[in-house]
Amino acid sequence: MFCTRGFAIPDRERRETVCFAAIAFLFAALFAVPQLRPVFAQASRPAVNRETPAEGAYDPIADAKSIVVVGHARFTVLTTQLIRMEWAGDGKFEDHPSFVFLNRRLPAPKFTVKRDGAHLTLDTGELQLTYDAAGDGKFAEGNLAISFALNGKTQTWHPGMEDTGNLQGTTRTLDGALGNKTKEPIGPGLISRDGWAVVDDSTRPLFDSDNFSFAQGEKSEWPWLMLRPPGERQDWYFFGYGHEYRKALGDFVRVAGRIPLPPRFAFGAWWSRYWAYSDQELDQLVRGMHENDVPLDVLVIDMDWHLSDIQLKARHEVDQSGESLGWSGYTWNPLLFPDPKDFLANIHAEGLKATLNLHPASGVQPWEDAYPAMAKAMDIDPATKKYVPFDITNKKFATNYMDILHHPLEREGIDFWWLDWQQEANTRTPGVNPTWWLNYVHFTDQEREGKRPLLFHRWGGLGNHRYQIGFSGDTVSVWPSLEFQPWFTATAANVGYAYWSHDIGGHMPGAVDPELYTRWVQFGAFSPILRTHTTKNPESERRLWAYPEPYSQILRDTFHLRYAMQPYLYTEARSTYDTGVAFLHPLYYDWPEADAAYESKGEYVFGSQMMVAPVTKPVDPATQLAQQIVWIPPGEWVEQATGRRLTGPAEVKRSFAIEQIPAYVRAGAILPMQPAMEYTDQKPIDPLILEVYPQEEGKTSTYRLYADGSKSEGYKRSAYTWTTLTAKQQGDVLTVEIAPVEGSYPEMVLKRSYEIRLPGDWPPDAVTANGTGLVFTGKQSSKVGWRYEGNRLMTVITTPEYSAHTLVRIEVRRAAGSVASRAKLDGFAGSVTRLHEAYDTLNTLWSRTWSPNPLIDAWQTGDRLSYRPQTAREEIARFSKVYGEGLAAVNALISSAGSAKPEGRTEAQEAREKKYLSSLQRAAALLEDGKPME
Repeated sequence: MFCTRGFAIPDRERRETVCFAAIAFLFAALFAVPQLRPVFAQASRPAVNRETPAEGAYDPIADAKSIVVVGHARFTVLTTQLIRMEWAGDGKFEDHPSFVFLNRRLPAPKFTVKRDGAHLTLDTGELQLTYDAAGDGKFAEGNLAISFALNGKTQTWHPGMEDTGNLQGTTRTLDGALGNKTKEPIGPGLISRDGWAVVDDSTRPLFDSDNFSFAQGEKSEWPWLMLRPPGERQDWYFFGYGHEYRKALGDFVRVAGRIPLPPRFAFGAWWSRYWAYSDQELDQLVRGMHENDVPLDVLVIDMDWHLSDIQLKARHEVDQSGESLGWSGYTWNPLLFPDPKDFLANIHAEGLKATLNLHPASGVQPWEDAYPAMAKAMDIDPATKKYVPFDITNKKFATNYMDILHHPLEREGIDFWWLDWQQEANTRTPGVNPTWWLNYVHFTDQEREGKRPLLFHRWGGLGNHRYQIGFSGDTVSVWPSLEFQPWFTATAANVGYAYWSHDIGGHMPGAVDPELYTRWVQFGAFSPILRTHTTKNPESERRLWAYPEPYSQILRDTFHLRYAMQPYLYTEARSTYDTGVAFLHPLYYDWPEADAAYESKGEYVFGSQMMVAPVTKPVDPATQLAQQIVWIPPGEWVEQATGRRLTGPAEVKRSFAIEQIPAYVRAGAILPMQPAMEYTDQKPIDPLILEVYPQEEGKTSTYRLYADGSKSEGYKRSAYTWTTLTAKQQGDVLTVEIAPVEGSYPEMVLKRSYEIRLPGDWPPDAVTANGTGLVFTGKQSSKVGWRYEGNRLMTVITTPEYSAHTLVRIEVRRAAGSVASRAKLDGFAGSVTRLHEAYDTLNTLWSRTWSPNPLIDAWQTGDRLSYRPQTAREEIARFSKVYGEGLAAVNALISSAGSAKPEGRTEAQEAREKKYLSSLQRAAALLEDGKPME
């Protein structure tokens, strides 16, 4: 929750009143983006494990062959495009891991060194470094330079140069943000259009050990912070990757640690609301989710789970730390949760995970159940009733903080923690940021427990990519806030921060109109984490079924779409771990030389197969369509909502109804999906659904599907599977192959059936699965065989069950010339959608009028195809003509209504006439927008 630091405001509601009053100021506020600068501050040479490290067992000492020392300077060539540059006034260099850089022992790259007295030239083939060690040798503009080629031109960097092209990173929080007006500036990124970036690590704290593998569980050593030794020193990392942004981030995670893979349930839906829920209300909420067909995975329980300020004031308690009474707490509120353990067991029985909100700044006050044990552990006599101060950088305190305060609650059933730190900006250790260190303590504590770690907290700074998921804070519930979040989320990838979780619907004041909430949820479905949230306001509503139609059904469908995509999301999350490139990232990673890739801030890449441009502005009141300019990247793309094929690079003007999401899929893409579920892993993924998009003749597309057990860090130790999926178009024959699974993990699926979906293409003449013919089974059938969903022109093939270790080959034969005549199908699904919308609009005008027969005829085309796919060529041939006739009939109704004379009408009659004409005009506008391609 957002609070106003520095103001003595005693309770949360009054704090948020202050927040609301600040909104007017935020409209005018502009925050400058700072340049890269030192972050923290002070140490010596560690004892390290010299064996080849496993994941998490890093080696901070570089290969001697990578190191060049001259005078008081040391240069470490980590890769041909990444050089560490150190200068120490005392000539003593640092080999401990820092908060950011843990692993410097990479294979030594080839490079040449020339020395001429105090002058050094180092050439990696990609970078040419020159340095003059004369004098004290401290790095400065006049003695150090690095040159490299960028788009055929030589660029030269030297200390003090402004990185004008830096593509930015992220910020600690969006608390109080109104659109792009953030209270805290967006920090610099690791990549730049200028081709270089420098990370100044000179004052960041260090770790006293390099072993983060925690192989001995909770008995493992726990690397702890240490300060750098006193004295003048510089410790810089030069990233000279040009526009090879993916490579820069890939090498960053090699030296700074990988982006961990969250458990699969994290990609489901999260319910969160600042509200003093009782256990009964939460049970009722979960039942409501089930009864209203809304899937859910995570129940986020805000701060009222523990003793509240009202209860503590009634006891005349005072927070001895000076923090707000009732913000910190570790004791269940017995009024709301009389039996927490049983309540959490019921939640788990529903397939859900639970997390609790924490504001730990108050330390441990005497009223807490855990106070006596905590006080004794910290050498405080409990009889004194002296509180235990919060001191998270003290290893003794941190150990007891986890063992005494948190682990017992975990044993009761809490799955992970929502850290909501927003108090002091400093710890008792100079230079150590409390957000950063809390993230480290909580995340690694779970690793030591043998769990798949998951943390929910704000960004603490560079290096926090290792401790996700991010809680972005309390934004204002307005359209500009939604418009800002796609860019903000994608840009965080520039520092490896892959998993921002936003308050979907915004936080304050909480109430949000149905259209804005629907668009926000649609963005949430195509973001790293889908978590609804709002502040403590009785008028705030986030339950999907509480919204009027059509919004309620659209919201429900969007949640189901999110769950359907889980196999794709989890595979792309694995790719994030492997590559260091967040699966949601800016367009310029893939098209770095296209100016539009930088300018199209509302668009982003969503995994290897998709690009998304969420709607972030309201619809036109007249047409009920939202228009936006979409930049289509190079190549062939399919607009999911309409089936329209688009070729890039190009800017296109597109229109979207409230139920449509601008998601674009690569031609030939294979999207793995799953059947409907109430929660993640409710049942095995059976059938595995593969949605295969049309591609050109002679083309082959491939996708590698990932799976693991999701409950441990076994994914770091080969406890996982990969399944290769291939689609090949040869003439008018499409072959889809599912290769035998590679690898294994406990509880893996050993056998399953498959559902192959082929949208936007002609129906088949014949279908076989491993040589056995499959027959047409009819509309909406789930039997083994194939059916045709005419509104999407989609063949749906259901196979028999096969072993996961068996090669499965599905062959789809279409009539000669089918691939060559696909253009006739272009955008058909979008045209049918507009026909349906026009039909519904016109039918509200009964008994004055009704949808014209040609319009109904055109709209029913897809339905007829579902029954009789063999008539596809005849139906498609006449579709454009009958569509035009429907549009002409609507225009005739408009002409008739417009020619009617207004004389003698009452005011009410005139209003009805205007509404009638407006509805006709809307229907015509919808039909114009959906006109079939000529």
